[in-house]
Amino acid sequence: MNDFNLQELNTLLGVFAKAGIIEPGSASAEELDLLTRLRQAQAERDELENMDFDDCLGGACKL
Repeated sequence: MNDFNLQELNTLLGVFAKAGIIEPGSASAEELDLLTRLRQAQAERDELENMDFDDCLGGACKL
């Protein structure tokens, strides 16, 4: 599987914003679906990359 990194996801979301595709009514259902999926992937990747793995000591990690 070829996952995008956080910078790539941020770039893609920026392209959507520049194209004016940011809310319902501004694009097709397929474009809005992709935008929703990109936003979710970006939020998950951001959380993962900013996780402090010292919090995982003793088995108390959120993973």
